[in-house]
Amino acid sequence: MPDLITDPLFYAVAIPAVVLMGISKSGFGAGFGALAVPIMALAVPVPQAAAIMLPLLAVMDLMGLAALVRQADRALLRLLVPAGLAGIVIGALSFGALPAQAVAGVVGAITLLFLAIRVVFPPRADAPSPPRWLGAVLGTTAGFTSFVAHAGGPPLGFYLLPQRLAPIVFTATSAVLFTVINFSKWVPYAWLGLIDGRNIATSLALMPFAPVGVWLGLRVVRHIDPVWFYRIFHLGMFLTGVKLLWDGLR
Repeated sequence: MPDLITDPLFYAVAIPAVVLMGISKSGFGAGFGALAVPIMALAVPVPQAAAIMLPLLAVMDLMGLAALVRQADRALLRLLVPAGLAGIVIGALSFGALPAQAVAGVVGAITLLFLAIRVVFPPRADAPSPPRWLGAVLGTTAGFTSFVAHAGGPPLGFYLLPQRLAPIVFTATSAVLFTVINFSKWVPYAWLGLIDGRNIATSLALMPFAPVGVWLGLRVVRHIDPVWFYRIFHLGMFLTGVKLLWDGLR
């Protein structure tokens, strides 16, 4: 079996990152999921962190999908799934053209801008849903940023939050979309040389922690008040935006 990463510092940041991603996969604290790769990247390069996280995401996605697939909004998925897959293609073809830090900084800045707009101009209860063309653009962006750093949550949130979905529908729709997106990454990741024995062995060492966060989050998301659900989502997006912007600027 290939050697895995043995640096204690790596596991000190990787284990919390895996649990955090698992919690986000349940929908509870969904905005925090984009922090996982930046946290892991404190110990390894961003592309390697993304490659190590990919098999773990497969386990988390299947757990969440089994519990949530029936609650997903199918009309939204018909729009978002093709857009997300287009973003994966763009990410694969442009991988290496833009530094990962530059992508992180752009995603962070857009995330913070969106939150600022929502604070200054809160949506009215009778406001119409965002147009479908915006969903296509943001779905493609979510696929692209997910390919680069598993950070598709913030762009997707831009489109789903104004829909005022019930927490369980929001969670289920996100879960189905990112299951499709994450499984579609395997071929381009292998093509780019990111799937290797060392990374897979390290993923297997972290695998026992993958279900922990999903289990914790699923126990909460079905019972949480919608107001607090979206407050926690906004907090996660704020912290994610700050961390990604910092990574892009330093």
